[in-house]
Amino acid sequence: MTDAQPTSPAEPRGFALYVGIDELKAAANDTTISDIVLALKARLTELAPNAESHAAVAFAPAGQRGRDLDIVRLALRDPAAVATLLPPKPKPAEQGVIIDISRKRVILNNETAPLTFKEFELLQYLVLREGQTVDRDDIVRDLWQEGDTDQPNSRTIDVHVRRLRAKLEPFDDIVRTVRGVGYRFDRHADVTIKFGQGRGIDAF
Repeated sequence: MTDAQPTSPAEPRGFALYVGIDELKAAANDTTISDIVLALKARLTELAPNAESHAAVAFAPAGQRGRDLDIVRLALRDPAAVATLLPPKPKPAEQGVIIDISRKRVILNNETAPLTFKEFELLQYLVLREGQTVDRDDIVRDLWQEGDTDQPNSRTIDVHVRRLRAKLEPFDDIVRTVRGVGYRFDRHADVTIKFGQGRGIDAF
């Protein structure tokens, strides 16, 4: 095994000179930006005939506010200017699903899911029994009162679950069907549950 070669020290290979001036200011001095550029390049040739040079004029929208020098540095993407003068990029919207038990709402990819009260109750019922397979009959008995006009049975509860899943897309897989038994809530990495103050297993 050979020893790693030491990294070569950095060495200067040139420089960038940023000049902040617009045509009005140049005209006030009886010159133009083009004349200034040509004069600087000519002077550079006198000082260092072997030097390579490139001039780039920075353009900005008419009337843009700010110091000329700062505008030039930003237009030419000077790293230090970009880091200090540009506003920070906004953080990307939080992706995933947030089940907020305390506020009775579900946030999907930063948007509130349009769940009805009963749909949220159904989801909450499963969430509070995370990892447990819940029988269809138990769901009907615990979430609907005797004699409710919309009370489902062990078969029609599937319709309510399908509607809930449709509103949870693309995270509908958090409500899983256990064939022949019922349903189970399965949390994954994209899911956050907020319980608020206190937590009761059947608190709605």
